[in-house]
Amino acid sequence: MSSQPTPRTFIPALEGMRGLAALGVLFTHVAFQTGATRIPVFGPLAERFDMAVALFFALSGFLLWAPHAAAARGLGVAPSAGRYLLHRVARVLPAYWVVVVFVLLLLPGAAHSANLRVWISNLFLLQVFVPLTLTDGLTQMWSLSVEVAFYLVLPLLALALVRLKGDAARWRIPLIAGSAIVLLTWNFWPVPTPDAIHADNWLPAYLPWFAAGMLLAELAQLPSAQGARWASRSIMWPLALVAFCLSATPFGGPAGLERAEPWQYAAKMALGMVLGFALIAPLVLRAEPHRMLDSRPAATLGRWSYGIFLWHLVLLTVVFPVFGLVPFSGNFGYVLVLTTLLTLPLAAASYGLVEEPARLVARRLDRRGGKAATATAATAITAGACAQSEPPM
Repeated sequence: MSSQPTPRTFIPALEGMRGLAALGVLFTHVAFQTGATRIPVFGPLAERFDMAVALFFALSGFLLWAPHAAAARGLGVAPSAGRYLLHRVARVLPAYWVVVVFVLLLLPGAAHSANLRVWISNLFLLQVFVPLTLTDGLTQMWSLSVEVAFYLVLPLLALALVRLKGDAARWRIPLIAGSAIVLLTWNFWPVPTPDAIHADNWLPAYLPWFAAGMLLAELAQLPSAQGARWASRSIMWPLALVAFCLSATPFGGPAGLERAEPWQYAAKMALGMVLGFALIAPLVLRAEPHRMLDSRPAATLGRWSYGIFLWHLVLLTVVFPVFGLVPFSGNFGYVLVLTTLLTLPLAAASYGLVEEPARLVARRLDRRGGKAATATAATAITAGACAQSEPPM
């Protein structure tokens, strides 16, 4: 394997894409809490902005798998599991713990019911495995629990495919795609779970969304895929729009909190895989400049996106009593503006006071424990991924 560093994974447009997706998740939660999802036509579309989670999972799949895809073709050195996990822990947990402690101590609805089980489950991101531990202000953290499960499994996935390198690397794409297709049937499997726990919120159900990004990471290493006409925005983004609109129909599942049929769940997973792949493909395979996504405001939103995810539901919960509003009774536009204006400064503070300092500490620890050239290459790879790969909404 070559010691040449892997090509940098930082792509400015991905930063902007993540920032807009973060606002999309805020949008869908405001629509639900104000009852706007009951409005004909607008409601189903607003509710399906939760498909931004598919985009976030695909972004993580691409950014974190890219070093392994490149290493399989002799284009660099993938980070060791230890360095990789160090950066993931530093990126996710400090800011997350600040929110959890704040909510479970100070948010009235959550603090009242915060027993030891709720504390442990939320601090260690076990909400999707422990019954009745999702609480006010933190219900969106189910997706972060899935994301962290992917972080833990990724080194094992890389190890499983480590022998597929050189000429054998051509089998990596069909193997990843085939595995994703098989896992689209996850909701048909009779997986036993405790009461109030559903296996369709576990990692296997969402691996197809991560696989969309992993496939792009593999394709990005193929000269034949770079600049491919099929990956242009004029083709891919209309495809993503079609997938999104289909997800807002009964084909993508029922409205509200009603549970989907297994076939609807599989359809939603497939549509999310298409949406994530189609939105990211032009940015990583053609590197076409995009004025909005490459702009400074979009990049700023991208840096703040994790804070937006962490804090927006807390502030949305507070907006209603503070401003004398009744949940599920309208005022969508008013609540959307209020929640956004309150969330952005707190997200900026989270980034500047917690997230960035934690990342710098991880980099210093990485340098101390590293070895010369290999450490430098691995740090560049993981730092680039940490700068761009955020947990989902």
